Amino acid sequence: MKIPKILFAFGTRPEAIKLAPVIQEMRKKDNKKFFKSYVCITAQHREMLDEVLKLFEIQVDYDLNIMEYNQTPRVVTEKILKIFYPYLKKINPDLVIVQGDTTSAFACALLAFYEKIEVAHIEAGLRTEDKYQPYPEEMNRRLLSPLADLNFAPTKIAKENLLKENVDKERIFVTGNTIVDALLKIKKKFKIKKNTKKEKNILVTIHRRENWGKPLEEVCEALKKLTEIYPFVKFHIPVHLNPNVKEVIYNKLKNIPQVNLLPPLPYFELLKLIGKSFLILTDSGGICEEAPSFDVPVLILRNKTERKEAIIKGLAKLVGTSYENIIKNVSELINNPEKYKQMIKKINPFGDGKAAKRIVEYLKFYYGFRNKKPKPFNNGN
Repeated sequence: MKIPKILFAFGTRPEAIKLAPVIQEMRKKDNKKFFKSYVCITAQHREMLDEVLKLFEIQVDYDLNIMEYNQTPRVVTEKILKIFYPYLKKINPDLVIVQGDTTSAFACALLAFYEKIEVAHIEAGLRTEDKYQPYPEEMNRRLLSPLADLNFAPTKIAKENLLKENVDKERIFVTGNTIVDALLKIKKKFKIKKNTKKEKNILVTIHRRENWGKPLEEVCEALKKLTEIYPFVKFHIPVHLNPNVKEVIYNKLKNIPQVNLLPPLPYFELLKLIGKSFLILTDSGGICEEAPSFDVPVLILRNKTERKEAIIKGLAKLVGTSYENIIKNVSELINNPEKYKQMIKKINPFGDGKAAKRIVEYLKFYYGFRNKKPKPFNNGN
């Protein structure tokens, strides 16, 4: 039987974190007889991407290195369509695997489609139903679904979203989210535990394009006010490298003693900080998926979220970016222990650490190496 060639294509740190467990699983000794795998990185997050590749010991076969200062989605798309093409022709894979909702995921999948190469989309089916929230991610993932031959949905809600869009149910398989696989591996490797001390550390991450400008400024003003109201609280902010984010945060918060401005952290250091946190304020989707594994509540700095499981389970709350809303909701969790307890000690609805194995086992079924589909992840909603 022919051994299929599988090409992983990605370019950002979140993609690398979520694809690393799948690449590792596929490259295990027992699975090498079923697949020949390649890794091609577009690398629009150069520094942050390299750190994750090193952490998970992922060997890269091809590096497009498209990063440029303050790049736009248009430029990223344009470069990938031009530079990725000769590598795609050279490898001539049977399947291109992309992850999530990045511009690199969409552009690589589009080029594969043009060449009539099959596409598998990991983390398919996440939706806010607003094409500008998040921008451009919502449209990237919506356009990816009809292009994909295999949609690996992380949860039942994601599967339902795909079915509503008339994606063939035979092209959908629920896996759990691979980010849970990744964090469990790193938690074990670095012996990361939830900090039981009663320190009030609050982790803040914000970077999305729709929050640039006035929304980001308002978040910073709210944090500044909270340091005045609660002098015993310390805010830790890993600052995104994009100048539209970095310049605003440093201008607003750099001289406040209770605000610890940090460079982007290595993944294991970020997980350590999550573990030490009393609360997280974020517009990151990945952190919403990671925080439940550390019993840390999340206030989402967005008006809409595609991670509805966290809201349904009471693990997170949408608060947007308004000054009043942020102060009100942070204050409530500091002052009301009962409200706080309601948001912790729940099962992580996003995964169980076995998503990568499910994906690889499903691909064995897809290519005829096993007779039955593996059992899908059933812990979602």
